[in-house]
Amino acid sequence: MAKVIQVDIVSAEEEIFSGEAEMLVVSAEMGEVGIAPGHAPFITGIKPGNVAVHIEGDTQHFFVSGGMLEVQPHVITVLADTVIRGGDLDEAEAEEARKRAEEQVKESQGTPDYAAAAASLAEASARLSVLKKMRSVK
Repeated sequence: MAKVIQVDIVSAEEEIFSGEAEMLVVSAEMGEVGIAPGHAPFITGIKPGNVAVHIEGDTQHFFVSGGMLEVQPHVITVLADTVIRGGDLDEAEAEEARKRAEEQVKESQGTPDYAAAAASLAEASARLSVLKKMRSVK
């Protein structure tokens, strides 16, 4: 039996995933990080993107809007404002959100709204990236 660690993925509203995993991969502020049982404890911010939970040869994907990652000796906790199971992502909706965000970025150049528009574009692009990763795995 492979070594496992408890993984909890929590949104602002509810716990989305709780179970044992062999590894977790997430886009942290420092870059993509893989965490396996026995990893040193740490806390870091996470960027909008994919959280991959590896369980017995299978991978479950989740989109997170950003948040925090806490690694403790026996549990990994992902805390995010928004978490969506990969299978629940709607590609057409994500593509439309990306187009809207691109338009907002163009319109807000040089204004105080630019940072918010750029953040919306990054989040929409991250949703599409999760969908792309899921397709490439199948």
